[in-house]
Amino acid sequence: MDDLELRHGLPGHLPQLFADGAAERTLSAELPDGDVVWPDPGYPQHQVVRRPAFWVSDDPVGGDLWARLRAEHPRSGLWPLLLDESDQPWAAGQVAPEPVADVANYAPGAFMYEVWADWSEQASEDDIDDLAPFGLHCPGPAAPGAPMHDPDALADRHAGVLARRGLSLGLAAVERGADALAAMGWQGALNHNEWAAPLAAVVRGWEDRFGARVIGLGFNTLELSVAAPPLTTRHAVHVAAEHWTFCPDILFQGPGTLAGYAEEIRGKTSWSFWWD
Repeated sequence: MDDLELRHGLPGHLPQLFADGAAERTLSAELPDGDVVWPDPGYPQHQVVRRPAFWVSDDPVGGDLWARLRAEHPRSGLWPLLLDESDQPWAAGQVAPEPVADVANYAPGAFMYEVWADWSEQASEDDIDDLAPFGLHCPGPAAPGAPMHDPDALADRHAGVLARRGLSLGLAAVERGADALAAMGWQGALNHNEWAAPLAAVVRGWEDRFGARVIGLGFNTLELSVAAPPLTTRHAVHVAAEHWTFCPDILFQGPGTLAGYAEEIRGKTSWSFWWD
């Protein structure tokens, strides 16, 4: 039987995720039981609630399903994510979507300079030393990495590893994985930045420059696969500076300096972030 004969429209409530009702979108992968999650009516972004924010499975799934859904994304318009619900249920009233169109209003470099400038106004000598060799001077975004793997194949392998934690499946109606942070109303970095759109813009930049793919989200965590990581110490320190503006907690969680953190990510094909 030809693949075209096996394709069909989106099942259940999934068409509600799309403003156009999922016209001509298809999905052949069989989904587990699950349902759509609606935004909290009083969420702080004050957008009119027009549609659900995302879909989530009732039970954990395997990495093979994630990989198949990732492969079908161009036809379905649904980006898969492995969702860690151990810390906070996704439907507990902290779902605050932002228009995906807003992501394009932010430049990763501008976001980086703004965070750095705010920090530099109150930085101590010890703080400045922690960000050596840059100190008070923001270096801007790093150069692209050299591809080591096919980004999608690597994402599939990383999803297989991540799925061993027993994670639920999420589906977001977005054209690229980075945009899921805004579309799903993820609030994981709320203590660092009130809005998800600028963070999604940063992740878009990593998709383009480092072959990153968004694999998983938790209440305050983000998991990426990285097909073109920095390989030299100099490049890794520059990328580490980007990571610090995106998630300042990386230094408190880890070695305490950009140089130390850079060694942790040099050549590594996955990046993990956690916000306090």
